[in-house]
Amino acid sequence: MRVVVDVMGGDHGCEVIIAGVKRALQANAHIRGLFLVGNQDEIKAALTRVNCADGRIEIVHSTEVLSMADKPIVGLRKKKDCSIARAVDLIKEGRAEALVSPGNTGGVVASATIKLRPLPGIERPAIATVIPARENEFVLLDAGANVECRPIHLLQYAIMGSVYSREILGYPKPRVGLLSVGTEDTKGNDLTREAFKLCRQADLNFIGNVEGHDLFENRVDVVVCDGFVGNVVLKTCESLAMSLIAWLKLELTHNLVRKLGAVMAQGAFRTLKRRLDPDNHGGAPLLGVNGNVMIAHGSARAGAIMNAIRMAVEVTQHNINQLIVKEVAAAKARLTVDKLPQPESSLA
Repeated sequence: MRVVVDVMGGDHGCEVIIAGVKRALQANAHIRGLFLVGNQDEIKAALTRVNCADGRIEIVHSTEVLSMADKPIVGLRKKKDCSIARAVDLIKEGRAEALVSPGNTGGVVASATIKLRPLPGIERPAIATVIPARENEFVLLDAGANVECRPIHLLQYAIMGSVYSREILGYPKPRVGLLSVGTEDTKGNDLTREAFKLCRQADLNFIGNVEGHDLFENRVDVVVCDGFVGNVVLKTCESLAMSLIAWLKLELTHNLVRKLGAVMAQGAFRTLKRRLDPDNHGGAPLLGVNGNVMIAHGSARAGAIMNAIRMAVEVTQHNINQLIVKEVAAAKARLTVDKLPQPESSLA
């Protein structure tokens, strides 16, 4: 398969991204071609510095960069030759099957939605982020693509998240929960109450409403919410994890006794750090568009980029989009049938 990587939007320059590309190519023989999109002079210099001369690489020159400060739609209109737009064009033209970008998240979402269009049956795409818990990993979506949603959008997110959890994370029957302020059916706002009714009718392992304290107790595998709530949850979890690690390190170096204890428990600490490392998945898929798009963090280092490419390849190989289309269509038919008047039963 062929992958396209936007190398211009990260916080650390294209050299770090290309170092990740090099590692991904070394680890994955399934990649037949890889496009690097960005300023060709900077790309060539970075390839030399990281000693990468893989014959599968092709450079696609772009003259502009959509910065983190640019408003997505306005920026895409003004910077038509930005690396994000050129990278999405390669997917649209069929020259590549998957895209990885650490650039402006709103720009990636907008460009992919406009150029690639949503999948049949999907009204709005969603960013799906995998978050580690003590005994499992759960998929949170939407993590920021759409701050305003309707109930049908949350149903579609539930289906897409269930497909992703099953196919990529390996949970045979993912438990799908609707994030709310209480577990009772009647709790929540108009959006969540109506979405609850729709999710209950779909062919999902729907467990109902879940609250914030359920997320890390192995009670749910797919957490569904609008993009405003989802982004707040995601950023809070990321910040808390980093703060706890720093806090723990500070306390463990407070005196000699604690330092000795830390040495004895260093294996456990290393395991915890690995589990919490956001680089494990490398990025978050934009589910629901007619293409395979992986959004990496702007601060992504080489390891994160390598894993983002690995995940993009895996999503493509598992035909996630085809499965989403099939299951959304089945849910739509099920909802339509449920709304029809049922025939009266006759007595024999």
